[in-house]
Amino acid sequence: QVLLEESGGGLVQPGNSLRLSCAASGFTSDDYVIAWFRQAPGKEREGVSSISMSTDSKVYADSVKGRFTISRDNAKKSVYLQMNSLKPEDSAVYYCAGDRGVTPGLTAVVYDYWGQGTQVTVSS
Repeated sequence: QVLLEESGGGLVQPGNSLRLSCAASGFTSDDYVIAWFRQAPGKEREGVSSISMSTDSKVYADSVKGRFTISRDNAKKSVYLQMNSLKPEDSAVYYCAGDRGVTPGLTAVVYDYWGQGTQVTVSS
């Protein structure tokens, strides 16, 4: 059984930083992909970033390029999302999603496993 658990959300002022963590369990090899999605009230779920645990290949949404950095720790089966220069429009519930495979992507329907989400609020 694959389980994903997010942590690290909270309230932060515009321009500041926050680091999210996603701990995965249940994958039996490194051939899986972890992605971050977010959903703000009244908006569709948006892909933020994705990483291949086997190749370290990464994908970013245009809206976060240059501000967010995704990274992995295979030994801990964890993925991190470092979010810098945060803006109010980054406020959302952030979800960690996982899928077996080696190609990272930001299409939500291909991900079989999802965490419960963590709230990120950017406000002064």
